[in-house]
Amino acid sequence: MGLSGLDIFKQLPKTNCKECGLPTCLALAMALASGKASLEKCPHVSDAAKAALGAAAAPPIKLVAIGAGEAKVEIGDETVIYRHDKTFLHPTGVAVDLPATLPDDELAARAAKIDAMVLERVGLHYRPDMLAVSQRSASAQRFVEAVGIVARSSRRPMVLISSDAEAMKAAAAAAGRPRCLLAGADKNNYEAMAALATAANCPLVVKGDDLDSLADLAQRAAGLGVKDIVLDSGARQTSRVLADLTQMRRLSITRRFRPLGYPTVAFTTEQSPRAAAVQAGLYIGKYASMVVLPLTEPHHLLPVLAWRGNVYTDPQKPIQVEAKVNAVGAVNPESPVYVTTNFSLTYFTVEGEVTASKVPSYILPVDTEGTSVLTAWASGKFSAESIAAALKKSNMEEIVGHKTLVLPGFVAVLSGKLQELSGWKVLVGPREAAGIPAFAKSRFGNLAADD
Repeated sequence: MGLSGLDIFKQLPKTNCKECGLPTCLALAMALASGKASLEKCPHVSDAAKAALGAAAAPPIKLVAIGAGEAKVEIGDETVIYRHDKTFLHPTGVAVDLPATLPDDELAARAAKIDAMVLERVGLHYRPDMLAVSQRSASAQRFVEAVGIVARSSRRPMVLISSDAEAMKAAAAAAGRPRCLLAGADKNNYEAMAALATAANCPLVVKGDDLDSLADLAQRAAGLGVKDIVLDSGARQTSRVLADLTQMRRLSITRRFRPLGYPTVAFTTEQSPRAAAVQAGLYIGKYASMVVLPLTEPHHLLPVLAWRGNVYTDPQKPIQVEAKVNAVGAVNPESPVYVTTNFSLTYFTVEGEVTASKVPSYILPVDTEGTSVLTAWASGKFSAESIAAALKKSNMEEIVGHKTLVLPGFVAVLSGKLQELSGWKVLVGPREAAGIPAFAKSRFGNLAADD
């Protein structure tokens, strides 16, 4: 159990200097107790207090790094249960499972494919983080060979899955890269696995039969010198996994229960790719620090990675594009000008429909702090004044040879005032972006590009 705010306050200098960003030392103590501040924020805390408060000042969930360099994946270090409290910090690591039983050429091809995979959605780029090699029914020798093949075919951090300590030792050497995640410590082999993880400076997954045995095993592994631990509750049924992940998150954050204060891993078990993607999405939404799944096709992985991106965005800062003029197609001075907001989903939906219209056009996203058309209009951020200002700032008059713009149909009420303020002729476009192709064909059909 962590120290209370008053216990921590007794160790602080009590100067109320405000240099930590909080009004009083008591406020800092309360923030430390709840895991919402770091002791490093206090410039006057003594070395003795640092030593006494070390455990209390540590994050409720330890930060664990897998791999090294630019490809390094960091998991854990979360301080809240609900993201609107403070935002989740480290996105769930996604590891693609490659069974050691696969033929050599298929192993190499899948590893290279995942290594090169970059998926795009609304201007954001996603990629799987890690490659996992699981021994399953393969021999120890085959497991080591498979790890070597995957390591030569990919630069991604690796997860090695085996309960055979000797095979794991040889596989870690075959991987030939720092800080592989070793997944396979349980009540029967944890001493050998802990010795291997400590010697190789690798993080270790410990697997329990339930949360009580998991907490005990994590403490034993830590006592043997393992610094970086990842928790596997041992459950594989979806409902049980969700219950365990939730309970571990609550105990580590609200109760500061240190034996479970580590990142967590969940393994998908569904056979069909669609079901496995849904299962992975559930685990991402409910606190898994990393998931291991068998998906290798882009159309199966994209929903998982996009969902992760949504969960780990700051809910107070919507995803947005830069508020600047964008050309779609082979534009010319006669190309139409569409106005929208800089909310990414809105902008890229409009861009997709403008592309489908085959009429080269300009799109001007107005800075609405990443809110959609109706939301921005209701809050006064998408107004005649802001659109007129955006037209002027972008020098739109110098880019096109006309002064006509297309306004979203849902805010047609702005057309009169906008025309008066800007001097531009305003065409009221369709309410939904899906109507843009037909609208463009009827209004600007003579400007359509050849197929």
